[in-house]
Parts: sequence; C-alpha cells; structure tokens
Amino acid sequence: MVIWLAYRPPYHWPALLAFLQARAITGIEVVADNVYSRTFAIGGKRGTLGVSPARGNRLQVTFSDIPPNLLPLLTLRVRRVFDLDADLQHIEQTLSRDPLMADLIARHPGLRVPGGWDAFEQAMRTVLGQQISVAGAITLASRMVSRHGQPFDSGHPGLTHLFPVAQAVANEDLSTLGMPRSRANTLTGMAQALAINPRLLAQAKGLENRVAALCSLRGIGPWSAQYLALRYLREADAFPLGDVALVKALRLLEGPETPLAERAKAWSPWRAYAAQHLWTSLSWTGATSPR
Repeated sequence: MVIWLAYRPPYHWPALLAFLQARAITGIEVVADNVYSRTFAIGGKRGTLGVSPARGNRLQVTFSDIPPNLLPLLTLRVRRVFDLDADLQHIEQTLSRDPLMADLIARHPGLRVPGGWDAFEQAMRTVLGQQISVAGAITLASRMVSRHGQPFDSGHPGLTHLFPVAQAVANEDLSTLGMPRSRANTLTGMAQALAINPRLLAQAKGLENRVAALCSLRGIGPWSAQYLALRYLREADAFPLGDVALVKALRLLEGPETPLAERAKAWSPWRAYAAQHLWTSLSWTGATSPR
C-alpha cells in the first residue's frame, strides 16, 4: 500500500534523514538509498513502512502487512514523526528576527523537528540518552531490542525485530545492558508506569504542566522532561536547557560566555525548532554529533 502525504514547503529532507540515520536502532530501523524504513506494531497488527521524498511537496510512504482500517491511524503517526503539519514559513520568519537563527535557517531552510514513534519507545530512547552520546544510547537501545524485542520476519533486510512493549521490560534488570543501575531502575519504572497507563505522558495540558508532571516520575529531570515534550508531545516551545550539545553549539557560534537560557528567550514560542537548528549546526562546525 502506497500513499503520498503533503506538506507546506520548505522541507529539509537530507537533514531529517541524517538525524534519523544517526539514531537508527539495529533491527527496527534502516536508512538506505534515501529511504527511512522501520518495523511497527499497531492495533494488534505488525508491519513495516518506508518513507522517501516525492515530487510536489510530498513524502511517499509504503506500508506492508497492514489492513486498510489502520491506515488513518498510521497516517497520523507518520505525519507527527516527520513533522508534516508545521507551518515552516511562519516559524522561520519569526525565528529569523534573531540574527543567529536567521543565519542558521539560511543554511538549513525547512529544518523539521522529528517526533517520536510512540510514547514507550521515545521514553526509553530519552532515558537511555541521559548523559551519554548518541552512539552510546543507540548501542544500548539496540541491545534492548535484541534481548527483549519480538523477532519479526519482515522480509526487509535489516528489519528483524519489533521494539519491546512496556510489559516485556517492566520486571527486567536492564542494568545487564551495560548502564548504571539508577538509569536501569528509571527505565523499568517508566515501563511499569506506561504498562499501566499508556497515555501517561500526554495527560497534562500545556508545556509547563507537562514538564512538571514528567518531572514527578522517578529518574526524570528537567532535561528528560523537556526532551520528551519536544520529541513526543510536539511542544513547539520545549527547550532542554541543560543539554550539553546545545550549550556547546551556542558557544561555538557566539562565544564561550554566551548564556543559553538568556539567548533562548528570543526564540520563543518556537524554541524546539531553534534547538534543532543548534543541534544541526554541530555537523558543520566539526563538533560531536548532537542528541
């Protein structure tokens, strides 16, 4: 089944694909030949999808092994993950009032904020990424998939598993994956909470309330809460101030004395997009890959 999803230009597909490729979890995601592919389970069914650019300001999405009745739900999911409903012209026009953002937007017009596939997967990715590199976090996530994910004969090279469900890891000792026990306890605590209430992350309304609610969970601090709000809850003004990569990017661009918290005020209410531009800037300043 093939569908085409429209968006309002501009859209910087190469930057978005590079972001996904750097974070591709072995077994569930593959980026090759300008296509992002992954496995998924939804509505009691499992399948694969592939997303690639198409003519006419559209993305082409190819699904396999899904009944037609799940197409509306999957379409909404893909639109969120690939940030297809953002009005980038308006966002960039507003951000460009700041000279730094104007320069970054000129380098990468149409830069989108990729979303998380689902609540549990994004929660696990976020906790695994606490205080370590992207490569380190993806290594741990790939081990989790190998040990606790469901094998899946997708017929697609490299797509061999489904991401674990919350119930599969809720009572496991995840420190055996190679992480501190405190972080492993946070992972299992999140898994237990999401197994009981899959809508736990989205219950509060408004960025401040959502961040406060997330921070009430064991092991979730301001960085993790803001990052979850940015990636999964699609809060356009979410901004993880304690992010080492954001601090590093701003220092490289404006000098070591530039205060991130103060500068970020100028980018509201689109600070999530400002963060994406700062993270992306590290790829051409020669610094370490961002989260």
